[in-house]
Amino acid sequence: MRKASTNPPENAARPARTGRSSSSRSAGRAGAKEGRGRVPAPRRHATLSAEDILQRAITATTPRARRLWARRGLSSRSALDRTTQSLLLRQLYLSYYEDRRFDKASQISEQLVALDVLPDVAQQDAARAKQALGDIDGAASHLRLAARVGPASRRAFHYWTLGSLYFLAGRYDEAIAALTRAARWGTTDKPLYQAHLALAQCAGGRAVEDLDAVIQRLADAPSAQGYGRFILGHLLLHANRPAEARRHLEAFIRRTTTGRTAMAIALDGEVTRARETLSGIRS
Repeated sequence: MRKASTNPPENAARPARTGRSSSSRSAGRAGAKEGRGRVPAPRRHATLSAEDILQRAITATTPRARRLWARRGLSSRSALDRTTQSLLLRQLYLSYYEDRRFDKASQISEQLVALDVLPDVAQQDAARAKQALGDIDGAASHLRLAARVGPASRRAFHYWTLGSLYFLAGRYDEAIAALTRAARWGTTDKPLYQAHLALAQCAGGRAVEDLDAVIQRLADAPSAQGYGRFILGHLLLHANRPAEARRHLEAFIRRTTTGRTAMAIALDGEVTRARETLSGIRS
């Protein structure tokens, strides 16, 4: 086999001093003209802080987007303080809860409880996931802890939530006990707690004095426009005022099912109960 010569032939074209042939220069000029309208390559974005990522998770419009941002923040290489970690975990919890993946939501909520940041809020989240899984006693345990570890200003709310849980489960004696505490500790929302207590007593076959006065106090309170409609609708039915009861229950269902996803899921039991009651009124 012959070796190729290492010296170029004498008639070979020598390279231009610029290192580019005339044809390549022409092609380059043509390409430059054609490329004037091209979008320049994107610049690399600055690294987002954990706080920026948290804000994006909070404002995400879908559970999947919320979950992606929360995971990105939790996997950050920079050290996270416990508060930021807790807030990112809560966004992850909400993403699973909104997707009705309650088993995963429950697992995340236990991590929130272990972090012990805003402990009563973490206990409420854990209770919500347990309730969605049908674990009434597990949910009740978390709500009792929430009332114990939370500030006094939120104690009535936690007992009211516990009473609501027992009421929907048909465990009226336990509901009455919890709602009695809520009414005792309540301030601004005391009319709501008193009315819910009266409803549990009616459902449990106990007599309620001045039922019309209880109804009127709730009707005059700000909470009458929200969850209070659920209570008012059922109390009005016990007071033999079915037309008014129907109006409040329909408004409650409409408001709840067209609001925030997490809230609609959390009130699934109330919506089901309200629809059953309306069915009975209509029939």
